[in-house]
Amino acid sequence: MISKSTLDYLKKLKKNNDRDWFENNRKTYEPAKAEYLSLIEQILAGVKQFDSTITDNTAKEAMFRINRDVRFSKDKSPYKTHFGANIKRGGKKSVYAGYYIHVEPGASFIGGGLWFPEAESLKKVRQEIDYCYEDFQKIVEDKNFKKTYGGLECNKEISLSRPPKNYEADNAAIEFLKLKCFVATKNLTDEEVLDKKFVQNTIKDFKVLHPLLVFLNHSLEN
Repeated sequence: MISKSTLDYLKKLKKNNDRDWFENNRKTYEPAKAEYLSLIEQILAGVKQFDSTITDNTAKEAMFRINRDVRFSKDKSPYKTHFGANIKRGGKKSVYAGYYIHVEPGASFIGGGLWFPEAESLKKVRQEIDYCYEDFQKIVEDKNFKKTYGGLECNKEISLSRPPKNYEADNAAIEFLKLKCFVATKNLTDEEVLDKKFVQNTIKDFKVLHPLLVFLNHSLEN
């Protein structure tokens, strides 16, 4: 469970994103971090009940560092203003699709999938969608999937303007084949994050997401 004090800390960090403030408030950061880590541990335990590929994962390994990589960014703020974790087969840096939990005041969400895979992985997923479109369609048009996530994300930022190489414009799956990543997300209010059923609800929503991850990861195995 996430407490209001953790969200309050993240709000303050956003306003005071510098190393001096961070170090001076480390005594507040450590409990907030521990609380989020405990949340991931509970969610991870629930996911393992229905996803057998999540075996050796730990909450500590799944959680991202709060330090930002500013090497190639114009924004030199040293810290992220959210807590994030990626639960997936092989760990958060693996090529496989996974589940994501993002806690940020006013901008929290859960979801998952495959985020901008490398060219070879993207080629495999597109081929699997093309060969098994009916199976893929059943997953992304499932009633519970659409109710929970609103469907698979499709927008200009993550989609090609033209069909990818070797695919025709009249392909039944063309809008999905144009995608450069395959993700579904559910936005959360602060009230939903603070709800005592947050862990339970997230596990339930991840179970709805599971068939999509199975399809994506199966394509990467071939």
